[in-house]
Amino acid sequence: MEDFDERYRAVSSRDERFDGMFFTAVRTTRIYCRPSCPATTPLARNVEFHRTAAAAEAAGFRACRRCRPDSSPGSPEWDVRADAVGRAVRLVRDGVVEREGVPGLAQRLGYSERHLNRMITQELGVGPLALAQSQRVRTARLLVETTDMPMSDVAFAAGFASVRQFNDAFRRAYDRSPREMRRRGAGGSTAGECLRLRLALRRPFDADALGGFLADHAVPGLEVGEGRRFARVLSLPHGSAVAELVLHDDHVSCRVQLQDPRDLTAAVARLRHLLDLDADPVAIDRALGGEEGGAGDGGASDGGAGDLGALVQERPGLRVPGTVDAFETAVRTVVGQQVSVSGARTVIGRLVAASGETVELPLAQELGLTHAFPTASALAAVDPETLPMPRSRGRTVVALARAVDVGDLVLDGGVDRDAVSRALLAVPGIGPWTVGYVRMRGLGDPDVLLETDLVLRRILHARGTTDADVRRWAPWRSYAGMHLWTEHLARQALTTTRGSRA
Repeated sequence: MEDFDERYRAVSSRDERFDGMFFTAVRTTRIYCRPSCPATTPLARNVEFHRTAAAAEAAGFRACRRCRPDSSPGSPEWDVRADAVGRAVRLVRDGVVEREGVPGLAQRLGYSERHLNRMITQELGVGPLALAQSQRVRTARLLVETTDMPMSDVAFAAGFASVRQFNDAFRRAYDRSPREMRRRGAGGSTAGECLRLRLALRRPFDADALGGFLADHAVPGLEVGEGRRFARVLSLPHGSAVAELVLHDDHVSCRVQLQDPRDLTAAVARLRHLLDLDADPVAIDRALGGEEGGAGDGGASDGGAGDLGALVQERPGLRVPGTVDAFETAVRTVVGQQVSVSGARTVIGRLVAASGETVELPLAQELGLTHAFPTASALAAVDPETLPMPRSRGRTVVALARAVDVGDLVLDGGVDRDAVSRALLAVPGIGPWTVGYVRMRGLGDPDVLLETDLVLRRILHARGTTDADVRRWAPWRSYAGMHLWTEHLARQALTTTRGSRA
């Protein structure tokens, strides 16, 4: 939404769908809000809009204490866009600026620091350092409100260079000192204990389908899932972590335990990507369902081969499961080639137990989790002949790990997806299906339809789907494929149930 009047109408109607996509700043109060803020709608002449919280803060506005715009879901734009700015924002969200600075961010993207700053500022009103600063403040607020960590530890865990810088940025953003915020917050836990977080999302949200998918693919020792509850080990820049997620219709509750509190920003970003929490489900459902059939328009019929209206209405808010580590997804995809889901889980579980680092965090022991996924360097050193899979596949896994370990292949949120596709295809044993699956889940590409997938090809043929139908699903073909897969699996389960009763 670029037009002022459109944005103002969204604010006047308190439309929560646009939370996180833009922010409303009120000149008379010097406060910025999310579009759905329940406060009295300000006069249009007193309003200005910003695309990010960082831009609003840089313009001298502080966050509203009522609607808490700093806790809005992220804009779906940055998960969709494949250009340099979109890639940069994804890396900033993962904490790259905290770990490597703006020069490191620029180097990852292949631009000079000055040019990168110019591109981001032109689009967002602030540069990458301001984006990172705003994110540091939000991370600090989580630690201030949910832990009893000393303020100096909070400052450095959030990525600030000094306690004074932390205090100044915190007061500018919230018009309160960290200690004043803590007196009003819950607090309670200490460093090393579990943090309890609430992850925002846009409704509708098909929690049952997402939870079921993650549980069905859970790898023993690394993950565990049942119904809407899912937990796993995370490998983060400064150490391991364990996260337990409970999926609700309007949010995700999370318990996370970190070996190093500096990894909180990266942990939250990767969990959000895993659950596809920044998606815009209304826009996706309308596009796939069509003007007559979309769930957002109340349609009830599946009018043709290319009309997914009935599927969208059956499962509004269906998400495409992402990942916490694209390298892990690539390895799991190679191992899962031409193997059942349960068979792949077993093989990957053996791989994790043999080559993954042991995790001894108390939350891991409570949940029955034992190992992190093996690093690229660990798998690169393995003799492929010893892996519990066909030799050719074992050689592909080791070749993939070596390419990542030496830097010939980079798999993170800031990569050029097309360049990664070409690099993956150069690895012996990796073909178009594997590349497409890695792009869809590992790199968050919303527009991948795995037409080489045997099951999906049969589904498309049975529906009489044409190339023109597939083109109409762009740029949301990953979601179209997920709808078709989910419906197919539901019918299979129903047939199996009826057969067992007979």
